[in-house]
Amino acid sequence: MGKERTAISPTREEDYPEWYQQVIKSADLAENTPVRGCMVIKPWGYAIWENIREALDSMFKATGHKNAYFPLFIPMSFLQREAEHVDGFAKECAVVTHSRLEADEHGKLQPAGELDEPLIVRPTSETIIGELFARWVQSYRDLPLLINQWANVVRWEMRPRLFLRTTEFLWQEGHTVHASSEDAVREMELILDLYATFAEEWLAMPVLRGEKTENERFPGAEVTLCIEAMMQDRKALQAGTSHFLGQNFSKAFGIKFQDEQGKEELGWTTSWGVSTRLIGGMIMCHGDDDGLVVPPRMAPSQVVVLPVTPKEESREQVLEYCRKLVEEIGTLSYAGSPVRVELDDRDLRGGEKYWQWVKKGVPVTLEVGPRDLESDSAFVGRRDVGRSGRHGMTREDLLGRLPDMLQDIQDKLLERALAFREENTREIDSKEEFYEFFSATDAGAQGGFAMAHWDGDAKWEEQVKNDLKVTLRCIPLGEGEPGTCIFSGNPSPRRVVFAQAY
Repeated sequence: MGKERTAISPTREEDYPEWYQQVIKSADLAENTPVRGCMVIKPWGYAIWENIREALDSMFKATGHKNAYFPLFIPMSFLQREAEHVDGFAKECAVVTHSRLEADEHGKLQPAGELDEPLIVRPTSETIIGELFARWVQSYRDLPLLINQWANVVRWEMRPRLFLRTTEFLWQEGHTVHASSEDAVREMELILDLYATFAEEWLAMPVLRGEKTENERFPGAEVTLCIEAMMQDRKALQAGTSHFLGQNFSKAFGIKFQDEQGKEELGWTTSWGVSTRLIGGMIMCHGDDDGLVVPPRMAPSQVVVLPVTPKEESREQVLEYCRKLVEEIGTLSYAGSPVRVELDDRDLRGGEKYWQWVKKGVPVTLEVGPRDLESDSAFVGRRDVGRSGRHGMTREDLLGRLPDMLQDIQDKLLERALAFREENTREIDSKEEFYEFFSATDAGAQGGFAMAHWDGDAKWEEQVKNDLKVTLRCIPLGEGEPGTCIFSGNPSPRRVVFAQAY
């Protein structure tokens, strides 16, 4: 018996990186552009980002944050005011040095109008926002200052990959000022919890919450918290970060306020963000060898109705039935909003249309042909169960069960991803076992999340990074059991998470 034909080639098992690229292509999510490292996000991909943005934005606003917009260009001197910050981003900065173009003696355009000070194209906004926050904050009555912006940023990536690492990408970045360190720490923790809730309840992507080591902290931060997810190749993806910046940026930019006693104090700041990388995480967490699988809460269209009209004489009847079905589905509610339903009445063969939507990952497809009209039914396909799950359902039954079906798909995707993570997470108690875990050549056994004791010495981080391309992803939050470091034999307060990562 030959291998089952799949819509995506190669399969995940055959070549995971190339499978990822082919899923993006077949789902029509994005593509590369003439500008190296930059992508165009196409309508289906951008609609997913809009859904991410809408959900997160409502969560931010519900917790008192307000949106603003800050300049794309940042004076180079601003970055130099915070030493760790500039060191962390210097190699990724795009620099603007001239203000115009002029034709030379050969008619070729050349940069002209050299700037008095080079401008950095926004890699992150702590510095420019710090400068402006210093103007806005005068009194304890101005605090807390809770600001978010939706924007694009530029970081010069050497090895770009669509959605995961691109030179320009879309994101949100939150920036806050507080009257005390305790308030700022609570803000950092609040946002991390918000990110984790979003990842699990909207993206159906289970995450570990933890703290980054000193080596992995955001440049200029005192503490960086993160959420880490496992992809289907068992690598980790950092899906979001939240930073306690202490008073580092307040000192650098003069963010001061008068307290209730009239004494001048430095503010305590945070920053936090997620990006279009979340779309890459969703692809790698849920996609299969037939294409993209989109959780219903994130899907631009949750249901697509596909008229099947092999005979012209029955075409209008089928279309009229489908239009009525779309109208009825649109009155249903799922996750607090009307069900997003689309009619695909393009003049294409039914099989061709169906497979296009499979590859796009739409949660539910409804095929309707002349025979379905006779039985007042539709042929239902659930993307989460693949080809085997297609079955007939009466219109009455469908309309009664569709919202629950969408929620069941959402729940099943999370359960499946969580089971996969648990299956590929191992407690490791020796250096030999650790190296074997990440060095195995058997595709079914290589890597995952290694929970191992570590004594806090950064040299072990560097060693496994050089030897195995493994990084310490996070120190899990909460209480841990003490033990013995697998590298040094020294006491360890708790197990930490090691993995290969994107």
